[in-house]
Amino acid sequence: MAVAENSGPEVPQFPNPHGNHDANVHSLSKDITKEVKKQVWLGGPLVSVSLLQYSLQMISIMFVGHLRKLPLSGASLGSSFASVSGYSILLGMGSALETLCGQAYGAGQRHMLGIHTQRAMLVLLGSSLLPNPQLETSVLSISLNTCWMVYTISVGLGCVISSRVSNELGAGNAQGALLALRVMMVIAILAGTTIGLVTISVRNVWGKLYSNEDEVIHYVAKMMLLLALSDFLDGFQCVLSGAARGCGWQNLCVLINFIAYYVVGIPSAIIFAFVLHIGGMGLWMGIICGLAVQGIALVIINLCKKSSAPISE
Repeated sequence: MAVAENSGPEVPQFPNPHGNHDANVHSLSKDITKEVKKQVWLGGPLVSVSLLQYSLQMISIMFVGHLRKLPLSGASLGSSFASVSGYSILLGMGSALETLCGQAYGAGQRHMLGIHTQRAMLVLLGSSLLPNPQLETSVLSISLNTCWMVYTISVGLGCVISSRVSNELGAGNAQGALLALRVMMVIAILAGTTIGLVTISVRNVWGKLYSNEDEVIHYVAKMMLLLALSDFLDGFQCVLSGAARGCGWQNLCVLINFIAYYVVGIPSAIIFAFVLHIGGMGLWMGIICGLAVQGIALVIINLCKKSSAPISE
């Protein structure tokens, strides 16, 4: 006689939420790893070439600096004028192509102009009005050369994120552009922290590369603390500016730069240097104030505009 099967109530089968979560985490991890590889592949050659190119000017300034303070000041003013009147213009014209070419490449089918100009005008031309202008100009020229050397790294990161964002937007992948920006922000934090710590650690010996005078060496050591902060902020603003260029917001970036440097930076530098009598360090504090305003404005812009349509023409 056959035994009847147990016909009790069936237990419903629910999908395992942990399995889906693990799969999502694994997929995100693969996307992040892939994005990091792309950015390192693009950024490595850019940063290396920029550092090598700028090292020619930096080494020249180092040799001139050992002659005395006056030749160092004159050479720094000359190189800054060349950067203002030539290099900055070409860099700005070249950055205009980042958005258009990048988005066209991503689909398969302009901001850096003025940064060097503003800083050189603010710092070197202002230093000649301070007491002991030879000392101030010499130390500030060393600071600018050091800052611009590190700035080449930030510019490289900015070019990478500009290309990645424009490529992803051109391909219609706004989420990919957002992932690229998040990955680059982490890289910028790590690079900025490392550069800041190295800058602080070498502050007592860095001035000896440029000058034999104790007065200059000690002044440079004090300035390097401000340089560490400005280098850290530079990384953020370059990355955020690069993302904005990739979205085609160059006109907005120009407005932000004007407000940051001319409305906030220059008045702050005048107050610190000539009203509060902080000297050359006050001029650099003005740069930091401008960088802070620029960074905050770019963060707000990038948060308010999470995606942008590719530029057709």
